[in-house]
Amino acid sequence: MIDVACVGTVYLDLTFEGLDELPGPGQERFARELHATPGGMAITAVGLVRLGASTALVAPVGRDLAGSFVRKQLEAEGILLAGPEVERTAVTVVVPHGEDRAMTTFEPDTALGREALERLEPRAVITRIDALGLVPNGAPAYVVLGDQQADRFARSLPAALAGARALIANRSEALRLTGEATADGAALALAESVETAVVTCGREGAVAACGGELVVAPAPEIPVRDSTGAGDLLTAAYVWGDLEGRPLAERLRRAVVYAALSVRTATGAGSAPTLDELERALAGAIVQESTAKEHS
Repeated sequence: MIDVACVGTVYLDLTFEGLDELPGPGQERFARELHATPGGMAITAVGLVRLGASTALVAPVGRDLAGSFVRKQLEAEGILLAGPEVERTAVTVVVPHGEDRAMTTFEPDTALGREALERLEPRAVITRIDALGLVPNGAPAYVVLGDQQADRFARSLPAALAGARALIANRSEALRLTGEATADGAALALAESVETAVVTCGREGAVAACGGELVVAPAPEIPVRDSTGAGDLLTAAYVWGDLEGRPLAERLRRAVVYAALSVRTATGAGSAPTLDELERALAGAIVQESTAKEHS
């Protein structure tokens, strides 16, 4: 039995860091640095193992050069790869620019089965919204999505979402899913269809709704080097905190701080902090808050 099974797509992320501007048609621009790291659901898995959770990835990884590289990196992190093995690996080109990034992706069409998840007997499952049917009976499901799924399920959420433990979406996705105008409104609307709804808001932090109540966690001010994977790592820390039995406000705050720490470093998987780094950051924040109150 493992703590968390992450279900989805694993990419080889090629991050071109340090572009002064994005190239237009017919233009060439030069990056200062190139990074190759596991991406997609692998970022969440890396965050979980660095926080101390035993983690498996149920995701297609290719027999090609990209797949060999990704497999070696993930196994070095201590992540169990539960397959399936396929011909080609998904690849994403990531271009950080300002406080955001642009991406271009190749993703082969592959299908996942339920057998691997059932063999793993995970305490919890993180899965995309369109793969809820793969979650074994009795396993808490934490649901994530991307741009395509947000458009597909806009104002038409799947009935299976009602049995999930939480839905985690960024602000853009949440607004499209609900038709609401604000993150707070979207979180409350989504919480009518799922036990807890978490809406991430970038440098503003995150908001969560549960049982009609709203919880807000502001993000600390941290200079942004690369925001890639911040949402994936927030998901990792949120799920870890929930498995630890922490209250909603505390696990949301910890998840926001964990995600904020990651933007200081290039790439998603490479920037995932350890549990010690998170605890030190939280302790520093508590000291600063106490000092500010004493002088107020």
